[in-house]
Amino acid sequence: MIPSILVTLLISYATLAFALTISYMLHRRLTRAEFLVWGMLAFLLPVFGPFFVIAARPGPRKRRQRSFSPKK
Repeated sequence: MIPSILVTLLISYATLAFALTISYMLHRRLTRAEFLVWGMLAFLLPVFGPFFVIAARPGPRKRRQRSFSPKK
């Protein structure tokens, strides 16, 4: 019983960490090749890969688009 719970928790953690990494990378300006390489790193190293990707901060941030409203 306990090993199946631990495996379930590990798979859940790896899935959530990978999703967090993909979400983080979508907010960076990366080429498709860079996105693929960093994504593969996060996928192939399921426990530590997402930490490496987020700590490395690949690519510059995307610029926010501000909407300016005219002043009255």
